[in-house]
Order: sequence, then C-alpha cells, then structure tokens
Amino acid sequence: MASTNRASRFFERADQRELAFCQALNRAVRFRPVLGYFRVVSRLGDGWFWYGLILLLPILAPAVGYALALLMTFTGLTCTLTYKTLKRWLIRERPFISFPAIDCATPPLDRYSFPSGHTLHASCFQTMLFIGLPAMAWAVLPFTLSVVASRVVLGLHYPSDVAAGAIIGSTMGWLSMSLLSSGLA
Repeated sequence: MASTNRASRFFERADQRELAFCQALNRAVRFRPVLGYFRVVSRLGDGWFWYGLILLLPILAPAVGYALALLMTFTGLTCTLTYKTLKRWLIRERPFISFPAIDCATPPLDRYSFPSGHTLHASCFQTMLFIGLPAMAWAVLPFTLSVVASRVVLGLHYPSDVAAGAIIGSTMGWLSMSLLSSGLA
C-alpha cells in the first residue's frame, strides 16, 4: 500500500511535467490523414501486425523462423503478464483521463497508462528481430517507431509510459534471445 502511494505521488508530479508536451503533440496531429495513420498503426500494434509477422517468420526465414516465432510467442505472453501486472500495481491514469484538454483519438484497451503495453511489445519484438534477423528488423523499424509515437499522439500515454515500455520490452527481448535462443544459433 505504501509503495502504491509513493507511485501515485511520483506519477502526479510526472504527469504535470509531461502535460505540456502531451498537449502540444496531441494538438499538432489533428490533421485527419495523420491522425488516421496513427489510429491504423495503433490498431495494428494491438497485436495484429505482430501475430501476422510471427506466423510468417517460418516462411520468410526458414532457417531460424520457426524457432524465433516460438520464442517471440513465449516472450510476448510474458510481456503481456508483465505489463498488466505493472499497470494494476502502479495505477497511473491515462493522460486523457487526467487532463480533459487532451483528446483520446482511439479507445484504449485497458484503463491504466504505465507502462505502455504497445511499446513494450513493439520494443521487445524489435529487439528480438535485431538479434535474430537484422535485415528484417530494419524493415520493421518504421512500424515499431510509429507504434511508439502513436501512444502519445493519440492521447493514450505519457512519454514516460512509452520510455518505460521501451526499456522493459527491449530488456525482455534481449534476455529472451540471450537465455532461450539456443535453437536460433
């Protein structure tokens, strides 16, 4: 309980520091085509893009694709458990909930903001691709960066939610590849 109160106080201060940036970015992308792009990217980042990629890996990279697909599936499930646990434990409201001046441009998948699950997964899978299939990783990188940006642009996350998701996800991807990737070598 005490750690939750400390987290709440920390997030209240952080929310105020990040508010101006969130508002500026949220307002800057009200141009319909740009907003539409980020909505589509966000929807694909719900998992659809990654599911498709995981299913295609054995075809696109027969030598390591099957093992990498299994490892990404296992790691992705671990990522889901991690971010859902952190969100329930740390309880940070989303920017559009705390600050009505920030427009929510697409419905969130869950209530809380910290860390960004979309970013956590995208960073995890991107890291795994850079280690296992670097050429493919470079091709996927624009999508990953768009997913990361979409979280703040759409009013769903603070920059620190995204940064935390990127750090946690990249670490989980690296650990997974380091500890469990004997089938990829």
